[in-house]
Amino acid sequence: MSLADRDRVHLWHPYTQMQTAPAPLGIVRGEGVYLYTEEGRKILDGISSWWVNIHGHSHPRLNAALAAQAQELEHVIFAGCTHRPAVDLAEKLVRVIPAGLTRIFYSDNGSTAMEAALKMALQYWSNRGEAQRSRFIALHHGYHGDTVGAMSASADSVFTSAFTPMLFPMARAHAPYCYRCPVGLTRASCQIECLGDLERQLRANGDRVAAVMVEPMLQGAGGMIVWPKEFLAGVRRLCDEHGVLMIADEVLTGFGRTGRMFACEHAGVSPDILCLSKALTAGYMPLGVTAATERIYEAFLSDDRAKTFFHGHSYTANPLACAVAVASLDLFEETNRLQSVTALERQLREGLEPLRALPNVGDVRVIGGVGAVELVGDGGYLDQIGPRLAAEFLARGLLLRPLGNIVYFMPPYVITEAETAWAMQQIAEVVQNG
Repeated sequence: MSLADRDRVHLWHPYTQMQTAPAPLGIVRGEGVYLYTEEGRKILDGISSWWVNIHGHSHPRLNAALAAQAQELEHVIFAGCTHRPAVDLAEKLVRVIPAGLTRIFYSDNGSTAMEAALKMALQYWSNRGEAQRSRFIALHHGYHGDTVGAMSASADSVFTSAFTPMLFPMARAHAPYCYRCPVGLTRASCQIECLGDLERQLRANGDRVAAVMVEPMLQGAGGMIVWPKEFLAGVRRLCDEHGVLMIADEVLTGFGRTGRMFACEHAGVSPDILCLSKALTAGYMPLGVTAATERIYEAFLSDDRAKTFFHGHSYTANPLACAVAVASLDLFEETNRLQSVTALERQLREGLEPLRALPNVGDVRVIGGVGAVELVGDGGYLDQIGPRLAAEFLARGLLLRPLGNIVYFMPPYVITEAETAWAMQQIAEVVQNG
């Protein structure tokens, strides 16, 4: 039996329960930007295997780091213990993340990094004797993960609607979705008026708000929405004015995706809490990070055990994951990966911008190593054009997963100019054919 046939017997895949869904691809090997199926097909990974892979599949340096660590220590409880990979990674992260973030809290993935951030922010105020600060503000079109707190912070969508009875209330403010401006303006003439919604909410209830949560510069699952940097700067300014914490969800945007090591750098801001995952381990192992300022950390230091941050996971700071994350950061330094992202961004703009003239294209957005084409329509994630286009791309040897009517390309940073040009050609031809 093939892998696909065996798979159907017991496995339950995310997002693919339709009876008409195609058989899953049986992947047996990966190298560079390519995946290889058991039938021998070669497929370009145009979504970095769900936005996690940055240095390419099966990278020799990362393979070696993982194997070497497995010979020393595979795992140990991180409550009361520590180990070299966790310490090494924390030291490296503090040197590269936005200034002021000095404490690294490990978890398992992006969703749990966000859960830790929510709980951390809430208990921070409680430990300081300001328990009335129990509200959160998130943005429309946001997506922060699949656990209950992360879903509560995410916009109402097909990803969350079935679980509404489980979710806690969350205030929402406008996001700077320039193509679908929430206040009816155009980017060419606006003064970031959409920020006024957040300003009004903080003016009315700021003394009861624990934190504002944002995906800086690029909202991913909500539609690959690229922001003006002025909006991000404005969020930081408003949080400071009202004494509110700012949580930056850089699970997608961290580690170079937007052309800067971290998206907050575009506006020159530092959040109070930063969430990381996905490219943290270059796509090798699950690992999450919630980084916080020293001020937040100190609010939990007490002889009163009730002020302890009672949050942890069995695989917190897994040594294998930490070791490969350290090796990934070394590659950034040694290979100047950000320069590769800059070159990729330039090529994406040149390749995708001409599509704006097509009658079925509503908008083209590019930031760093991410390019998106929003097709005319408003069917959302369930728009059937997404699966149809995905099948057409796959038939051409390109793995893409459109977000409904939004086609996006987000390859590993090691993609060559020729490979990118080929992918741009496939996207152009498929989009032109509608």
